[in-house]
Amino acid sequence: MGVWRLLPVGVVAAVGVAGAAVAVGGQPARPTATAPFAAVVRVDQVGYARDAAKHAFLMTSAPEGNATFALADARGRAVYTGHIGSSTGAWNSRFPYVYDLDFSGLTRTGTYRIAVNGPVPTGSTPFQVAAASRIYRQPLANARYFYENERDGADFVRTPLRTAPGHLNDAHATSYLTPKTDSDGVFTGDLHPIGKTVDVSGGWWDAGDYLKFVETTSYTVSVMLTGVRSFPAEMGRGAHGADLTAEAKFGLDWLQRMWDAKNQTLYYQVGIGSGNDTTVSDHDIWRLPQADDTYGGGDPSDRYIRHRPAFRAAPAGSLISPNLAGRLASDFALCYQVFKWSDPRYAGRCLRSAEQVFALADTHPKKLLTVIPYDFYPESSWQDDLELGAVNLYQALADGPAPAGLPQTDPLYYLRAAAQWAHAYITGPEDAADSLNLYDVSGLAHYELYRAIGRAGNPGNLEVTRAALLGDIGKQLDAAVKRADADPFRYGFPWGDYDSTSHGFGLSVMASEYASLTGSAKYRTYATRWVDNVLGANAWGTSLVAGDGTTFPNCMQHQVTNIVGSLDGSPPVLAGAVVEGTNGETATGTVPGMRPCPPDGVDTFAPFNGHKAVYQDNVQSYPTVEPAIDLTATSPLAFAWLSLRR
Repeated sequence: MGVWRLLPVGVVAAVGVAGAAVAVGGQPARPTATAPFAAVVRVDQVGYARDAAKHAFLMTSAPEGNATFALADARGRAVYTGHIGSSTGAWNSRFPYVYDLDFSGLTRTGTYRIAVNGPVPTGSTPFQVAAASRIYRQPLANARYFYENERDGADFVRTPLRTAPGHLNDAHATSYLTPKTDSDGVFTGDLHPIGKTVDVSGGWWDAGDYLKFVETTSYTVSVMLTGVRSFPAEMGRGAHGADLTAEAKFGLDWLQRMWDAKNQTLYYQVGIGSGNDTTVSDHDIWRLPQADDTYGGGDPSDRYIRHRPAFRAAPAGSLISPNLAGRLASDFALCYQVFKWSDPRYAGRCLRSAEQVFALADTHPKKLLTVIPYDFYPESSWQDDLELGAVNLYQALADGPAPAGLPQTDPLYYLRAAAQWAHAYITGPEDAADSLNLYDVSGLAHYELYRAIGRAGNPGNLEVTRAALLGDIGKQLDAAVKRADADPFRYGFPWGDYDSTSHGFGLSVMASEYASLTGSAKYRTYATRWVDNVLGANAWGTSLVAGDGTTFPNCMQHQVTNIVGSLDGSPPVLAGAVVEGTNGETATGTVPGMRPCPPDGVDTFAPFNGHKAVYQDNVQSYPTVEPAIDLTATSPLAFAWLSLRR
């Protein structure tokens, strides 16, 4: 195995280069002009499942091919050795060599560190190898904690970050017409009230701000309820600290308020992100949520902070944008599946709403409704949303018996509709242009429809076959694998694109789905590897989920966390929050009351930027470190799938 030496626990040393920098505790040391980094090892900081593929990455300024690496246990004993092969590619000018360290053969439970013996010796921070259920138990619990802290209204959860309810005035909000805005969300004049007071209290904040959107909540609830239903031991009532059932119902309660079933009217947004010269908006101020109900006293410019507007999608009985209609139908149909025994009255109400909303879907939209301004969430795909809504309506009715008074009781009606919209998606311009995330749910819808067709006995006269559905999932995964093959870290999504973190989790879910449907190992390894990338096995050596791992975002653009939480990774942190992640850009800009973070302003991750991607742990950089409910949604589902391994 050659000569190698163990390094002190928690230390990554760059040895053999004069003046080389040292990173302590997993946090990169600050580079200087005379002290460049020489080599670092990147690992999944949460850990590796015993029987899963295990990969770490060595980044170095000098070639290390044919060198060796070794793993040592907590007592310093060498337990596994391997040879370093060819470089997977250059990352940037500082690190022109990246190597994949494969130690999949290590299956013994324990805590380990990697030591590299070569021209530039280095080592990793400690990590664990254990049963998958143990590895992902805390990340699953952290995901629930994130949503608890995002709760708005009277029914908040008291935590070290949350001490009071916020936005109680939302219980009697005035409804308004949607104003015309520019691309920044600025509207001219004033809002125009409809003359109706509505209860839009509760719900989760969308992100680091306090706005609430049906666009993102409807997606989040569908993904969350899918996990609660399908993985009861990991995300449901058997999951103890990770049980997301109550959070899913909290999201459903708000959606039921936003959908006025009696008058068949949808309200789609609470609050404004951008005002104008005479109107203060949510994004103009930095404060705790409990301040808003009395913010500014009687100052008229703050009126939409104190009394947040609720925006109506269209007059009563109007057609609904199909992206929202499909996801809401899915939410309410899943509600029936999850709560039909524990709360049959509530479940029946959900199912009636599901059928109402689905029947009102606008199937010839000129432009999708998301939020105002549309540029905040520029969604263009919608057939996949209707497919998801229809297949979950099928599942709800197929479970039987159906509640009385439903307009449609034949489950095959919705199975045919799901197949129709799946075919429309597959043959349409959006096919395989994306993967599972807020903007494309086909990766979830196709999986559910494949299973539903089998459950129905594979009836004829459907517009799509199971083979076509499976092929389309594979088409999206093949595109990700092609990207991974060209990436030094084998990631399946461009590091420089928006929502890079959530796409990694979504691709992992799809890879697990494919393996479950086929029994094939074709993508199984990627299901694990893409989560490894998100949790630290990346160029920056940071987990992109707060609280998961040892190095994670400390300076999120999140008001409560910035004002109340720590700025150094010590408690309290908004554990479980998934941030935007690496991106092609950062941003600057402060608001009065914002605590500077990092306090010294130093960007410790700058030396690792590469491949047209940057990452900045800075409260001003919303493109990299703002968390959101939709970004976090697929993380527990990915963890639940991976937990099924040993």
